[in-house]
Amino acid sequence: MLSASYLFDIAIILLSTKFLGLATRKFNMPQVVGALMAGLVLGPSILNITTQTDVLKALAELGVILLMFNAGMSTDVQDLKKSGKASLVIAAAGVIVPMLAGFGYAQIFNPGLSHQQILQNIFIGVVLTATSVSITVETLNEMGKLHTHSGNAILGAAIIDDLIGIIVLAVVMEFSEGKSGIGIIIAKILGFFIFAAIAHTLIQRILIPIIDKRKGLLRRYLIVELSICFLMAYAAEKIFGVSDITGAFAAGIMFSTSKKSSYALSKMEPLSVLLLSPLFFASVGLKIDIKTISWQMALMTLLLLIVAIASKIIGCGLGAKVMGYTNLQSKKIGVGMVPRGEVALIVINKGLQAGIVHEQFLAPLLVSIIGSAIITPIWLKQIYKKQAKMKYEDHMLNSALIDNITDREHIEALTESVVYSNEKLNRENSLKNKKKKNNMF
Repeated sequence: MLSASYLFDIAIILLSTKFLGLATRKFNMPQVVGALMAGLVLGPSILNITTQTDVLKALAELGVILLMFNAGMSTDVQDLKKSGKASLVIAAAGVIVPMLAGFGYAQIFNPGLSHQQILQNIFIGVVLTATSVSITVETLNEMGKLHTHSGNAILGAAIIDDLIGIIVLAVVMEFSEGKSGIGIIIAKILGFFIFAAIAHTLIQRILIPIIDKRKGLLRRYLIVELSICFLMAYAAEKIFGVSDITGAFAAGIMFSTSKKSSYALSKMEPLSVLLLSPLFFASVGLKIDIKTISWQMALMTLLLLIVAIASKIIGCGLGAKVMGYTNLQSKKIGVGMVPRGEVALIVINKGLQAGIVHEQFLAPLLVSIIGSAIITPIWLKQIYKKQAKMKYEDHMLNSALIDNITDREHIEALTESVVYSNEKLNRENSLKNKKKKNNMF
């Protein structure tokens, strides 16, 4: 019989992630950092009151799949096409340079040319390719600089960057199996993307028109979406040997153009935010024991943080410069692409499951993710202060990509306002009813 201790683990993780998430939010850091810290505090690093159980692992895996599905749903391919060649070039440079830099760094501490060592070292580069767009978007939005040429380039490049990163992850994960020849591996990867393209076409031409025409029955639509998400994740993992998160992300893109996608996101994000995502992010922190970190590992961590920051600034900055951006704009774009977040953590988790993340790199990778998330907002604000002193103006522009992000934020704010107003009205009505009853007596 399943032990009830997992209920205590879930409760304590949810409370800790929320408390530490709000605390990090006060310091303008993403709540993901707080969730990671919760795992560190509850795990073997400090309190050692929670461990990885089969239930937590299963829920964390569901959290990853749902996170990637929601990410795919939030990705509008048509808007990405409009973001222009500049975003594609910046994203490509922002993948190539960090990947090479990450591999070079790993080769220093994990030297060797065996199949396993090369994959382990390449994987460090794969982790460094990811970009967390939410951190930069929040910072630019706060300063009123999101609707600029630089803001549009960062947003478009970050989304394309993660798309490329997921494809690279699929390739590396396939090679990590080591059971098939290169020809078979390439055929399986191509097979998955052909399968995904066919499924996308069928859903776009048959299923979505039916769903969009029907009035009501929105809950049935959610069930269909989730079912296809899990089927795509299963097919990717079991049939094609590609990571399940790649299938979930592809499923999300398939439904991103539906008129009811916003409704679907509004219903699925609470499940992810309230339960599954906190469990996933905390589970990553549970895997680390900081008491085992030596001064050599501290040095490795510092060096990786420098590599993670410098590689994005150099890669994306050069890409921006090639596309005709000024030196200051290129610097802003480079710094804006530095933060790593959810996707990087998901990639690390998949690497741990596949056994291609060397244990000595786990703590440095997590510290680099946290460090880049902390440094980016501070650095960006300093650059814009310098820009103001120089009286340099980054021209505003209209962008469908940015509008989608800001519209989503406005809808969320409006929803919260409506819920708050409704609760307030209910309280007032309750007080009035109590007064009436008291007056009767």
